[in-house]
Amino acid sequence: MERQLLGLLQLINETLASAIVIVATSLLLYNLTRNLRDRVARTSSLLLGTVTIAYVADALIALNPSPPMHIAILRFQWIGIAFMPVTMLHLADALLATTGLPSRGRRRRIIRLLYLVSAGFLLLAAFNELLVIPVQVFSPFESDRITMSLRAGPLFLIYVLYFAIVTLAAFLVVGRARRRCLTRSTRRRMGYLQFAMLTPAIGIFPFSLLLGFGQEFSIIGLALVNLANIFVILMLAFLAYPLAFFGSRVPDRVVKSDLLRFFLRGPVTGVLALVTILATDTGSRILGIPSNDFMPFAVVMVVLLWQWFVAVSLPFLEKWLIYQGEDSEALLNVQRLSDRLLTRIDLIQLLEATLSATCDYLRVSSAFAAQNTESDPELIAAVGAARPAPQALATESEQLRAIYASNGVNELEIIQWDNWWLIGLYSRRPGAGSSRWVGLMGVQARSNSVNLNEDERKELATFARRAADALDDLLLHTDIVMALEGLLPQSHITAANRGAIDYSPPRQRLSEPIEDDPVQFNEQVRAALRHYWGGPGLTNSRLLELQVVHDTLPESDQNPVNALREVLVRAIEAQRPPGERKLHSPEWTLYNILEMRFLKGAKVREVGAKLAMSDADLYRKQRLAIDAVADTLMEMEQTARSAHELQRPAF
Repeated sequence: MERQLLGLLQLINETLASAIVIVATSLLLYNLTRNLRDRVARTSSLLLGTVTIAYVADALIALNPSPPMHIAILRFQWIGIAFMPVTMLHLADALLATTGLPSRGRRRRIIRLLYLVSAGFLLLAAFNELLVIPVQVFSPFESDRITMSLRAGPLFLIYVLYFAIVTLAAFLVVGRARRRCLTRSTRRRMGYLQFAMLTPAIGIFPFSLLLGFGQEFSIIGLALVNLANIFVILMLAFLAYPLAFFGSRVPDRVVKSDLLRFFLRGPVTGVLALVTILATDTGSRILGIPSNDFMPFAVVMVVLLWQWFVAVSLPFLEKWLIYQGEDSEALLNVQRLSDRLLTRIDLIQLLEATLSATCDYLRVSSAFAAQNTESDPELIAAVGAARPAPQALATESEQLRAIYASNGVNELEIIQWDNWWLIGLYSRRPGAGSSRWVGLMGVQARSNSVNLNEDERKELATFARRAADALDDLLLHTDIVMALEGLLPQSHITAANRGAIDYSPPRQRLSEPIEDDPVQFNEQVRAALRHYWGGPGLTNSRLLELQVVHDTLPESDQNPVNALREVLVRAIEAQRPPGERKLHSPEWTLYNILEMRFLKGAKVREVGAKLAMSDADLYRKQRLAIDAVADTLMEMEQTARSAHELQRPAF
């Protein structure tokens, strides 16, 4: 009975050790792909690396290697054991630096020295018997099999003292960081970290070397190891939660959602697959199927069922754990917008499909859809060989506008025009007005007069409503994209500076000048141009901090926004080539795009038609033009600052 209990405890120990490997490795990969530019993310990756190495060794030992390989794995395990205390202190120092108290050199030198001390302990464990001594013991599970173990060497107590001092120092440093936090949420997270960081110490420290000879294989010893392993798994997950917020430029709810999805689809899936593999023998005996044949089927079924459960339960878990309070409905609406919003290409394809269905039903070969613009109707989609002449649409635009602008959404009035039957398309969006004309649909005429029967008129009305909805969504899509291009850079600034209100001010400046960050500078220029005629991209722009803008205030009635507009106009005019303006000359392309798109506020399709280029080419050239304006603005700012430096009196 005792042997069976020992075997069960050993099986649980092997399972938990493998689960820790899965969780620690998953968290390490999560850190490596998240934000390695952040110091906390880098140092926490080092700590997770020591945990992974230590428990990978335990998992390899469970495979019953030969005695020489067993000893080699036990010595390899000391990479994690030796470096774990100093990586804890390194992470604690990084956490303290986030509160505005970076090392002046003393803590940095101490950590480097401790890394050398850890390397010395590793060399002692790997190449001699001063720290640990390998011994042979009989396996408690198979009395005729000899296994290997390690006993404490003469210098092991020195390592214990080093381990205790460094771990206590890491605990106290994180406590100091917690006291410096300014907000309740950051103090709470730092408190979580202060105690969760002790997890590696509990899980990795070689307690078996302090036990009596062979006691690590006793029932009490294995039970204590299993309890410690369960605690390590829970605390690793607990450790990942507060660490995920450091260095993140996205809102907390996004961090929580990503972490929840990662845990459910990553570590939990891996642990379930592992448990299924280890439990296959029992299931195969019940079903009377050989375990090797039953195992692949069982693993695949468990993984598929778990992924199905995650897909079904994830919305409810997110609503319960993350999206709480008065903002939950607004956030869900933003998610719904992402799910429902179609791209321009999607909407054009939908229009083309509607036109094709219309042609098939009416037995004609061509049809088109045109969008109402401030100038002339613009051809958006067409099927078949025939196309309406753009000049003809432009010539008749005023007459068509007079006809369709007075009709309602429920009216189906078909007009004979040239070789086409024209149907007006109207918005049905709430609040848009029942008579807002958004465009027209043209169907190739079957005769010189409209000869549709009642059924054909009803079906054509259905197709026209579909085309009107797609065209209306296309207009809405353009408005949303334009708004987001100006708003997202401002949201990025807010997220990037969020740490300034969470922690004590650092000794250096929290917010660097905007011109010192080229990526952010270009984003601000793009947002200001998008909202040139009004909007947060201009009124809340960090470009208002520029010296060249301050110098322009006297010319702009002391209005900073008008001063920024004036500076942007100068930067755009700097892109103007010499000579007479030409619409289709390559050297004039960038200036033409800037002048028409931003100074005149023309739409993409209108500018593309005038410059004879596709939407994709226009967007690409527009990015180059904005970058050119940003470079010019940077040069103007450097010139203005140099002038102020020369004017500053010397003392």
